[in-house]
Amino acid sequence: MKRLTVLYDADCPLCVHLRHWLLRQRQLVPLDLVPAGSEEARRRFPALDHATTLREITAVGDRGQVYRATAAWIVCLWALAEHRPKAHWLATPAGQPFARMTVLAAAKWREALKGPGEGSGGTPGPDGCGDGRCEAPGPPG
Repeated sequence: MKRLTVLYDADCPLCVHLRHWLLRQRQLVPLDLVPAGSEEARRRFPALDHATTLREITAVGDRGQVYRATAAWIVCLWALAEHRPKAHWLATPAGQPFARMTVLAAAKWREALKGPGEGSGGTPGPDGCGDGRCEAPGPPG
């Protein structure tokens, strides 16, 4: 693989934070970080289910390989110089439970951001969330 595109929810504070973290890392495989569901994402990957990419991290390799959820996190780490050995371990039977727990914890945190009115028909709740997406909080204070 020579390039990896990571589709992330640009309206999720956790996803945006992780995007910035990925960009600060030394990359062995260049990462293109594209907002999920965006016009750019739809243009690049017309056959992809873009609603799903807003619910879970999705990475697409330069030969069309699609990685979702836990596999996407592992391949993102694999693309980074400092984290490739950890990615190899997370892909093993011994490491898979840790990778899965990390993805589940991130999903739970993300759900907490959505707040109580989200989830029934995609109607935005009082926090501005709707259709599985959350608004980034404003600056403190």
